[in-house]
Amino acid sequence: HFWGPVANWGLPLAAIADAQDNPEKISGKMTTALSLYSMLFMRFAWKVQPRNMLLFACHFTNTTTQLVQMYRFQEY
Repeated sequence: HFWGPVANWGLPLAAIADAQDNPEKISGKMTTALSLYSMLFMRFAWKVQPRNMLLFACHFTNTTTQLVQMYRFQEY
């Protein structure tokens, strides 16, 4: 039960680390897919009882970072 959350936090941490990289490396399709994935699981983490706030925080962070990456991709 330890490695699942660790791997899950890898997505937003990688997006944060890539925030300063060249925008030509950003995949628009993958960024869209990751944004939708995180939005879906953010809703799941909120609806499940008891609420899983750690999972919600992870997907909220990932959604935010992916939307920033999408903005950078569109501006490029």
